[in-house]
Amino acid sequence: MEAWLHTILALLALPKIGLSTVYVVSLISATLLPMGSEPAVFGFVKLNPDMFWITVAVATAGNTIGGGISWWMGYGAERAYEHITHRKPHEVRALKWLERFGPKACLLSWLPAVGDPLCAVAGWLKLPFWPCLLYMAIGKFGRYVTMTAALLWVFPGQLTP
Repeated sequence: MEAWLHTILALLALPKIGLSTVYVVSLISATLLPMGSEPAVFGFVKLNPDMFWITVAVATAGNTIGGGISWWMGYGAERAYEHITHRKPHEVRALKWLERFGPKACLLSWLPAVGDPLCAVAGWLKLPFWPCLLYMAIGKFGRYVTMTAALLWVFPGQLTP
């Protein structure tokens, strides 16, 4: 068991296979699991500053696909709810707000704590998948560029030992 764990950790080590790690961590953190991808993105870019844009692109892709998975989880949960109860869910003010803004509400998928559930609720409401995915990608790309650039160039001294 220990050899298996060591092999997995070696495969996910940032210096060896960094972009795949950034992708996997970004994908997993965009589902409903409580995890942040920013440390992996920042760590990789800090080690490889010349790979800033490719790292942001890989993290955005992973996080957006994770948001799409959350959308499908919400869609499936809503269908299961209707199948089991044979009725539509009760209307809630937040759901009405999301329906009013439609897929554009997925621009807020970058927000901590509410962004990932927002993607699932978009699926629950059966908002159009591809426009939702596009708005998720825009919001997540903006977050990665802003946060990583700020950590690297605005506050560089605070993060070095």
